[in-house]
Amino acid sequence: MKFNGKNVQVSAKAKLGKNVRIGDNTIIYDHVEIGDNVTICNDCVIGEPLNDFYSNESYQNPGTVIGDNSLIRSHTIIYAGCEFGSGFSCGHRVTIREYTKTGKHFSVGTLSDIQGLVTFGDYCRLHSNVHIGQTSKIGNFVFIYPYVVLTNDPHPPSNICNGPTIGDYTQIAVHSVILPGVQVGSNCLIAANSTVGKDFGNEVLIGGSPAKVLGPIGIIQSKEVENTPHYPWMYRFERGMPWEKIGYEEWLSNQTKKHD
Repeated sequence: MKFNGKNVQVSAKAKLGKNVRIGDNTIIYDHVEIGDNVTICNDCVIGEPLNDFYSNESYQNPGTVIGDNSLIRSHTIIYAGCEFGSGFSCGHRVTIREYTKTGKHFSVGTLSDIQGLVTFGDYCRLHSNVHIGQTSKIGNFVFIYPYVVLTNDPHPPSNICNGPTIGDYTQIAVHSVILPGVQVGSNCLIAANSTVGKDFGNEVLIGGSPAKVLGPIGIIQSKEVENTPHYPWMYRFERGMPWEKIGYEEWLSNQTKKHD
C-alpha cells in the first residue's frame, strides 16, 4: 500500500491492497477492505459509521468493500456496509448510503445521492445529480441521466419504503421521476421529463406525465446510421462496454458459452 496524502487516517481494522493511493484529509473507518490499484482522492470518507455509532457503545462498523481498480474522487462519502465491484468510479461530492451493493464497472456522477439498501448490476452509469431512493433495484447496463429521481414512499410521509425496479439495458433520460414500487422492463427508453407511475414491459418507448407507451423501442431511428433503428442501443454504442471492439453479438455469444 502507498499513502500519498497528508493527514490521512486509516483504521487499524481496515485492509488495503497493493498500490492504494489516498489523498489529503481522507478517513478510512473500521472494517473497510480496499482492493488493488485503487485511488481515493482528497477529503473522502470511506466506511462512514451508521446512526448507532453515536448512541450504542457496543457498535461495530459493518464491512465495506471497494473493488480493484476503483477511482473515488474528492469529497465522496461512502457509508459502512456498501460493496462495490471492480472498476467502480465516481465524481465529486457523491454520497452513497449504507448497504448499497453494485456489480463491476459501476460509475456515478458528481453530486449524486444514493440513499442506501440499493442494488445495481454490472456496468451501470449514473450521471450527475441523480437521486436513488432506498430499496431500488437496478439491473445490468442501466444508464440514468442527470436530475432523475427514483422515489420509494407512495404516500409521504409513511412507513412504506418500496423503491422501483429497472430492467437490464434500460435508459432513463433527464428529469424523469420513477414513482415507488414501479417495475420497468428491459431494453426500454424512458423519455426526458417523464413521470412513471405504473409498470411497463420490455422493449418499449415510455414517455409523458403520466407516462404511457409511445411505441416499440425500435421506432426510434438512429441519427448516426441512416434508415436504421437506434435501439436496442447495444448494437450502436460500445464505448467502455465489455463488447467494445468485438461487437455486442460476439460478446453475448461468448457469455452464453461461458455458462454452458
